[in-house]
Amino acid sequence: MQFSEAWLRKLVNPALDTTELAHALTMAGLEVEALTAAAPPFNDVVVAEILSAQKHPDADRLRVCQVDIGEAAPATIVCGAPNAAAGLKVPCARPGAKLPGIEIKVAKVRGVESFGMLCSTKELGLEGAADGLMVLPDDAPVGEDLRGWLNLDDTLVTLKLTPNRADCLSLVGIAREVGAITGAEVRIPQASPVAPRIADTVEVTVAASDACSRYLGRVVRGIDAQATTPRWMAERLERGGIRPLLAPIDVTNYVLLELGQPMHAFALSRLSGGIEVRLARAGETLALLSGQTVELSPDMLVIADASGPVALAGIMGGQATSVERATVDVFLEAAFFAPAAIAGRARRLGLSTDSAHRFERGVDFGAIHAAMERATQLLLDICGGQPGPISEVTGSLPRREPIELRLSRLRRVAGVELGADQVIRDLAALGCVVEQADERLVVTPPSFRFDLAIEEDLIEEAVRLFGYDRIPARPPAAPSRMLAQDETRIADDALRQKMVDLDYQEVITYSFVDPAGEQALDPDVRLLTLANPIASQLSVMRTTLWGGLIETLRHNLNRQQERVRIFELGRVYASLAEQPRKLGGLAYGEALPEQWGVPGRRVDFFDVKGDLERLFGQPLDAGRGEHPALHPGQSAALWVDGHRGGWIGALHPRLVQAFDLAAAPVLFELDSEILARRALPRHAGLSRFPQVRRDLAFVLDAGLAAGDLLAALREAAPASIRAIEVFDDYRGKGVDQNQKSLAIRVVMQDTERTLTDRDVDEAVQKLVDAAARRCSATLRA
Repeated sequence: MQFSEAWLRKLVNPALDTTELAHALTMAGLEVEALTAAAPPFNDVVVAEILSAQKHPDADRLRVCQVDIGEAAPATIVCGAPNAAAGLKVPCARPGAKLPGIEIKVAKVRGVESFGMLCSTKELGLEGAADGLMVLPDDAPVGEDLRGWLNLDDTLVTLKLTPNRADCLSLVGIAREVGAITGAEVRIPQASPVAPRIADTVEVTVAASDACSRYLGRVVRGIDAQATTPRWMAERLERGGIRPLLAPIDVTNYVLLELGQPMHAFALSRLSGGIEVRLARAGETLALLSGQTVELSPDMLVIADASGPVALAGIMGGQATSVERATVDVFLEAAFFAPAAIAGRARRLGLSTDSAHRFERGVDFGAIHAAMERATQLLLDICGGQPGPISEVTGSLPRREPIELRLSRLRRVAGVELGADQVIRDLAALGCVVEQADERLVVTPPSFRFDLAIEEDLIEEAVRLFGYDRIPARPPAAPSRMLAQDETRIADDALRQKMVDLDYQEVITYSFVDPAGEQALDPDVRLLTLANPIASQLSVMRTTLWGGLIETLRHNLNRQQERVRIFELGRVYASLAEQPRKLGGLAYGEALPEQWGVPGRRVDFFDVKGDLERLFGQPLDAGRGEHPALHPGQSAALWVDGHRGGWIGALHPRLVQAFDLAAAPVLFELDSEILARRALPRHAGLSRFPQVRRDLAFVLDAGLAAGDLLAALREAAPASIRAIEVFDDYRGKGVDQNQKSLAIRVVMQDTERTLTDRDVDEAVQKLVDAAARRCSATLRA
């Protein structure tokens, strides 16, 4: 919301300068996003009238002008503007004036002395056409300081409003807030009822009463649509971000800014029959004022006549019934459209209008009559004409239910002592009706405050007007207690730190991703599509962290980072209900930073698997499995305590080519919930007795995974066995072609006694029996 500070001070003028006023608004919850000067600094520029403009004797494109600048004698000024002509009133910078980037001095131009400069908008730093002199209205007083006459010392204030404060999308609403904050008097423009001079009306029917609970219309005949919009109105519109067009349109836009009530003016001669407010019908289209023709959906509210839709209710009028310079009769419209009936429709059509912005958030249904009377009076004052009576259809308007505010709760929540009189005064200044009953206030919100519905809303208002910056900072009175920490879980921060300790860097990537990238990683994936994506390439929710990690890798490779080790901890979105947290990572390039101690080699599957085992604190079972994004021969499913916890492997060759990578990165993705679980640490003393090691070589089918053999041995192992690990995989002479030999290291130790040969032999026999039974493995001769 942008507006002129000078206009605001016509309505309320607190004893605060611009900066103090902006601070007061921000501290009251209306954040001032920007303060912009209406014009850059310049001085000694006056209104001047060109008395004559003769061709320069030595230059075809220059003119020697005699200019009245309000002094005893005209000034001679050489000007090169193509539109310089006698009778024009233009800005004139006198000698000594300082303009943006230039200082004016008396100078000879092709032999003729020039005592000043006639200015264009560009030279003054103002908006507008810069191909000639800035032409001023005929009533501009010659010799008047231009800054003062055009009110250029004004400041444009931009508010960054939250969606719940639709009441501040108008100058009256902002003035009301300033009055409540500062205690200054608020002078709201009063619109007296305009007496009808003709009996002409347009019949209005409302078929969609839930969407439109109040509709006002008025015929005004005999207007002059070509009348000049007053300078004060055009100035306020421009500084509010609206370009002046035609006087009747400017009037409706002015009421929009002043009162926050969107209005529309139809060319009466282009309407067929009466007005009907209804939902669009299948197949209907509408050519809008923007020149866009849209196909209407059955949930869109329209203003229609006998020929069909003539306006998209609450969003934009139609081209066919628009007001033009030749228009003589108009039909003014002001209505209350329910926010739910307007919200989302403009965005769906690719539109963004001031009307939709306000109706989506809620317009003051109690001020529609005032807006109609104000617009009618302004239209008559500027364009003339004869008004008819107001046609009105009113249904069930929103109810403003009373809210109970307990003063004791207010003080407890606010942390400050707020008196009942002060709270009543502040809420009344906002337009609320307040009744006191002992330590309770019964507050009825005004029609323009849709955001006041529960007690907490009133507490917020009371504290806001008291001033957030006035609330003292006190230390908490409650005793501090350390929260219990579950030792069977690893906190997210600890998990991140462990990954950093393993030489990985954390990244945070978008949860919104490109559907083509997701389907490249998994063609069969079911994507969760966004209803309103911020961009076409970010239109679905990610189902894996790998897409963002690969894009981060490419970004780094393009910046000559050849060794990349990154991870991300975040959610993936399988469906609306299933959104698990995952730990994903990627390693690319050299296994170790370049150094002299060891030869360079590329990171591989086993490097990353080792990192994960160090992260988890125990070996991970890697089983067979195929993932469409991973290389079939260099990938595995990871299992933790019998549950599949994720995947690890090199990127599939087709994706290496698709993502234009020089080599395949090694990827992993694990369920963070499984990773976060750990056994409760328990104390155990060190054994004083010696270890016994036995090496067993099993011959088994070449297609059987080593993990399956280890699982069988560990399940059958007695309590004295401390470790069972593979240390060799042999295939060759002495072993059949379809078999392999796995060498297993078995470490045994007892905490109570020294193991005997018999104990060791019995333990080994149990392992041999289990290997034979579960894996058809035999000891190698």
